Amino acid sequence: MEKYIHRENLALLRKRLAEAQDDTTRKVIMKLLAEEEAKDSAPRTARK
Repeated sequence: MEKYIHRENLALLRKRLAEAQDDTTRKVIMKLLAEEEAKDSAPRTARK
């Protein structure tokens, strides 16, 4: 279930980034996307 949510979050954030109209929104979405992508390389023991 956790992997599914992670994949869906990535897809949603990428879609929102493509649709973003202004720089402020893009910056926020890019930050959230980077945080979500960082979970891919996080050690399993650190995940909850």
